[in-house]
Amino acid sequence: MYFLTGWPRRLLCPLRSEEEPFQIQASTQRMHFAVLSRTQLSVWFSRPAVLIVSYIESAKAASHFGPYEQVEWKPDDTMVAVATTNGYILLFDIVGNGEDKYLYEPVYPKGNTRVKVTPGYKEEQCAPALSLEMKKPVDLEAPITSLQSMQEDLVVATEDGYLHILHWDGVTNGRKAINLCTIPFSVDLQSSRGGPSLDFEGVFIRDMEYCVTLDGIAMVFNDGRLAFITPVASGFTANQLQGILAPDVADGTCVAVNNKYRLMAFGCTSGSVLVFTIDGTTGSMQLSHKLELTPKHYPDIWNKTGPVKLIRWSPDCSVAMVTWECGGLSLWSVFGAHLICTLGEDFAYRSDGTKKDPVKISSMSWGAEGYHLWVISIDGIGSPDSGMETRVSLKQATILQFNFIKSALTVNPCTSNQEQVLLHGEDRLYLTCGDPAQAHSAEHRLPQDGNLLHTSTSLSQGLSTLLGHRHWHVVQIHSTYLESNWPIRFAAIDTLGQCVAVAGKCGFAHYSLFTRKWKLFGNITQEQNMTVTGGLAWWNDFIVIACYNLIDQQEELRLYLRSSNLDNAFANITKLHSDTLLLNVFRNMVILFRADCSICLYSIERNQDSPNHIASIELLQEVSMSRYIPHPALVVSVTLTSVRTETGITLKAPQQACAAESIMLNLAGQLIMLQRDRSGPQVREKESLPNQKKLLPFCPPVVLAQCVENVWTTCRTNKQKRHLLEALWLACGEAGMKVWLPLFPRDHRKPHSFLSRRIMLPFHINIYPLAVLFEDALVLGATNETVLYDGLQGAREPLETLFPFCTVERTSQIYLHHILRQLLVRNLGEQALLLAQSCAGLPYFPHVLELMVHVVLEEEATSREPIPDPLLPTVAKFITEFPLFLQTIVHCARKTEYALWNYLFAAVGNPKDLFEECLMAQDLDTAASYLIILQNMEVPAVSRQHATLLFNTALEQGKWDLCRHMIRFLKAIGSGESETPPTTPTTQEPSTTGGFEFFRHRSISLSQSAESLASGKFSIQKTLSMPSGPSAKRWSKDNDCAENMYIDMMLWRHARRLLEEVRLKDLGCFSAQLGFELIGWLCKERTRAARVDDFITALKRLHKDFLWPFPVIPACPINSPFRNGRYRTVGERLLKSQSADSLLNSEMDTAPPSAPRSHSWLNTLSTEQKEMDTASSHGAHTQEAFLSPLVIKGDECSIGSATDLTETSSVVDGDWTMVDENFSTLSLTQSELEHISMELANKGPNKSQVQLRYLLHIFMEAGCLEWCVIIGLILRETAIINQVVNFLQSSEVPVETVQNIRNGLLAVDNWATTDCLGYKPFFDLIRPHLQKLVEVTAEQVQPEAFQPVSVSKLTEQVFPRPEDSRSPAGISVSLPSEPGSSVIRPTEDNVGKEQEEGPLEKGTYDCTLS
Repeated sequence: MYFLTGWPRRLLCPLRSEEEPFQIQASTQRMHFAVLSRTQLSVWFSRPAVLIVSYIESAKAASHFGPYEQVEWKPDDTMVAVATTNGYILLFDIVGNGEDKYLYEPVYPKGNTRVKVTPGYKEEQCAPALSLEMKKPVDLEAPITSLQSMQEDLVVATEDGYLHILHWDGVTNGRKAINLCTIPFSVDLQSSRGGPSLDFEGVFIRDMEYCVTLDGIAMVFNDGRLAFITPVASGFTANQLQGILAPDVADGTCVAVNNKYRLMAFGCTSGSVLVFTIDGTTGSMQLSHKLELTPKHYPDIWNKTGPVKLIRWSPDCSVAMVTWECGGLSLWSVFGAHLICTLGEDFAYRSDGTKKDPVKISSMSWGAEGYHLWVISIDGIGSPDSGMETRVSLKQATILQFNFIKSALTVNPCTSNQEQVLLHGEDRLYLTCGDPAQAHSAEHRLPQDGNLLHTSTSLSQGLSTLLGHRHWHVVQIHSTYLESNWPIRFAAIDTLGQCVAVAGKCGFAHYSLFTRKWKLFGNITQEQNMTVTGGLAWWNDFIVIACYNLIDQQEELRLYLRSSNLDNAFANITKLHSDTLLLNVFRNMVILFRADCSICLYSIERNQDSPNHIASIELLQEVSMSRYIPHPALVVSVTLTSVRTETGITLKAPQQACAAESIMLNLAGQLIMLQRDRSGPQVREKESLPNQKKLLPFCPPVVLAQCVENVWTTCRTNKQKRHLLEALWLACGEAGMKVWLPLFPRDHRKPHSFLSRRIMLPFHINIYPLAVLFEDALVLGATNETVLYDGLQGAREPLETLFPFCTVERTSQIYLHHILRQLLVRNLGEQALLLAQSCAGLPYFPHVLELMVHVVLEEEATSREPIPDPLLPTVAKFITEFPLFLQTIVHCARKTEYALWNYLFAAVGNPKDLFEECLMAQDLDTAASYLIILQNMEVPAVSRQHATLLFNTALEQGKWDLCRHMIRFLKAIGSGESETPPTTPTTQEPSTTGGFEFFRHRSISLSQSAESLASGKFSIQKTLSMPSGPSAKRWSKDNDCAENMYIDMMLWRHARRLLEEVRLKDLGCFSAQLGFELIGWLCKERTRAARVDDFITALKRLHKDFLWPFPVIPACPINSPFRNGRYRTVGERLLKSQSADSLLNSEMDTAPPSAPRSHSWLNTLSTEQKEMDTASSHGAHTQEAFLSPLVIKGDECSIGSATDLTETSSVVDGDWTMVDENFSTLSLTQSELEHISMELANKGPNKSQVQLRYLLHIFMEAGCLEWCVIIGLILRETAIINQVVNFLQSSEVPVETVQNIRNGLLAVDNWATTDCLGYKPFFDLIRPHLQKLVEVTAEQVQPEAFQPVSVSKLTEQVFPRPEDSRSPAGISVSLPSEPGSSVIRPTEDNVGKEQEEGPLEKGTYDCTLS
């Protein structure tokens, strides 16, 4: 509505005077204002705000008349009346100086085009030179209390209880005096008109104001009573006046009337404002609403404001400004919506929290169009100890000008676009529009016939972008247009929100957001010869204007095409018979409301044949409303809609696409609807030609709602959201909003005859509504925000520290939950379900359901009185219709106080049942939230039971983040830390994750010393890692042993199941993510769960899990040139360089540089081996020749996917070079390339290879030799098999293990012979080792006597010299560890999951090194 902007300005008076100004009064046109001090009357110009003339009374006259008290303007701004203390009325003529026409003139720079204009143009923006001439004074012989202009008369109230009516031309026509005691007063006009009121002895009028539309005077008596007097017939005479008293009010202080809404606002000593209206039937004064501060929003000041001092309605009658005796300003909409108050927040407090004194105001007046509020503060602004000279100047500096921006709806309530917020200040526009480029492209998709029925999709596409940010699109109004046509009176934005038109004093201009250019009249005479009277609107590409032609003295309706030049030659002009007050557009129709209280409907059609594409206008229908409208100025808005209340609203035949069905008229806050009268004989459309179709007449009006400020409706259609698009939206001030919602029968059933077709639902919102997004179920608005700048210091306290800097922010609010609740209250659950299902696709729909539950829960659970029919069970049942039910309840509960949980779950169900529902639905995140509810509402045993269920399910699904939280949660239950529940993970990895980044997330013992290994048994320390935040913290060994054991048991059980099901990849991921100490557990399970019973099944499962291809045999044997050991195999070198390079260079930098290295067998690698790995990865300073592809350095792509040869071909088919000691370039033969391709094809992904080698080390260190054999088979490395066979020859290995491995290898050999011949060459290579196994003597060895060889020996055997055989280069890096610890601690941050590029590598995982 109205919003403060910036800082107030201080006006400096050029005349030095000791007198303080105490009253400011704007003229009727508000282009001038008068400032009054004790003996001085000054007239100022409003823009620019400069002093024009000042009249100073002589000392002799001043002593005779007494000091000045009040000032009042004549309606035509040609005279000023001043009341003095001694009972004189001084009348001043305002005369323009003949020769010196201008007191101030603008100075243009040389070459400015605006100098060469028509004569008379210069007058418009110059302050005129005026003079004041006093006429003969009028002596009323009693002190004057109030002064009011009434048409051609001046009404003066005096302390002797008389009401004087003077003519403005003063003495010639005499005057009338009316004694208040002779006026009969009653509670309403129907009471008996007895004689004179006896209780009015000694009573006089303290304040009064004349109301044009009520034709009476509202007044406040000195005893605090409120009254309204009106003439029985025409003319104010004593015997023809009737007085009406307001009942039960005796503390009135001041009054202000609103002519547009026929309201009388009375200030009271209690600090509240009572707004009365006159009842149309009885004539009594009825209280409409109150304007008062609430203790909720202003707890410190709401009852300490003192009496109301002044009330001032804005020029457009849409807002009222109130000030109190203690100071401060407060702004309210016409029906009580509170907009601004300077008694709270940054207005009242400094940034350090100290309180500021509110500015006390003695007088205020609105400027032109409400852009300014002129204020005189009582005690001046500044520090009192600044010295005499400063104080004197400050007394002249107490005129403040507050700046406002306002909604375009206040004066131009047209519906060409009701989904954009358009605000205008005195020189700029504020828009909430989306991307201009998108809308411009949509603009060209509009059909040429202007029919908007089929464009709902394109029009609503960008609506959600209106909420993208909080910033305004600010458009500066063209200065050339502004300086001659200020103030801007009307503004309108088009349907797409890309073009905006403004109209000032004369003419109009329009702006395109796409081109960022203004378009003005080329001929300034045409601009100055028209003035917009009834507003302007957009129809497709046309601007529709109701204007007055100053040359022809004729009212006209004009259409201008946006794309053509702004000239009357390109306009369509239709002459009108009466002045137009309001204009609106609906589809292809224009509706006008005229000064003779008639409504005219016109049709617009675009002429494609005419050269300028000018549209034609045709009168369709005239409707006289004079019987229903007492005064034409009372009509606030007129809207044509397709809304109707008749039968036949069914889902089969949407009625929205029909023509204009009804007229909505806002008559002084009453919303009146006129529907088409279909009671007569109906003519079928087929029988009549479309252009000869006679429009139906309208029925008598029906009142829909009271206290209406704004109306929104749309002509778009959307079958999915008919409830929202066919509804009527009303802004009702303090009462919030109302929606007139259509009710549809479900499933094409016939509607019940007793059910209404529509229902009016009220609901409250926290913002002032300025636009409605129909499909998006949102209300857009704006709000004032403040910024403090109180660090500025000076000789006197500047304005910038007294007042905060005001800005206007965009706001929006969801209203759907209010409507759903209102429907449920009225037992219209079926309609609520239809509406909710149509909006279920909105991104904030879950929030809507939460809000609905939360609001009802807060109201009912905190109610002091018992609720006979609670709504919460109904709401709970309603929400169960949606899949979001479980999340909605738990989110609402966690945002609500614990004290209300019992009431909530009594309505929605037991949280244990809801938890189990979440588990059944596999919604583990929501189940975790319910666990926190259960933890607070149930005993620890129940929490533990449900936590165990959830933990096991999370383990099974691989929700590692949730698993870590559950470990912490279970530990907290055991240690009694229930007051700190775990946080519920907001996002989860998908259950398909295997993403064990082995080297980054692991908790394995690679630092077992040789002594501990040789001590007879594995000494496994239990050091489970419990993550807490980003860093993993080790659990205490002594604390909560039982709880740790309980958690360990579940972890062991899960690990055992993974191993039994041959899910090695999941086992590795499980160990890495949860810090599970795999080696120690495997040592214990070596002869139980870690045994392999079926080697063939295990081998197949590993091939599948790690995406490792089964080996294939080439069609013909290839004699490889790389047998001599001097040249390493290309595939091996490539894979080795890939893994080693990425591990050494990419990841080693993430390890702590000062961490001591673990003394494991990894550290016993020969330095030559490490140097060779580094050389192979960098390709420089190497001692052996090897093959390397010409790839870009740093390329991390995997060379050779599992089975996808297309990935290898890009490298294989490229240029290959062999590098020898002298880096000489050699060529490769075809057979060599084929051999390389075959080797690469038989390898799996690089990531899988690193993962397998990691698992190999785990099993080797734990002594699980069966798994080492299977991994060795997959990798097809004889060194691994050889090492295991050497181990098996030891007498300490159980004979069962030796026999199991021997039988397993023989079974795999047989299987390879029949099913997988690709393994046969490898089995031929390891045939000697198999023979050794058969020859092993069967000596019985006890399992507990098993002692692995020392670490150094193991290292030597696992890693033979590089030139002898392949070495697992991918893991030839030492790993950091804490000194003395047997665990390498995982870091749980950055649990990354790389998405694979190839389709066959889905589910593979990165291996990185920390």
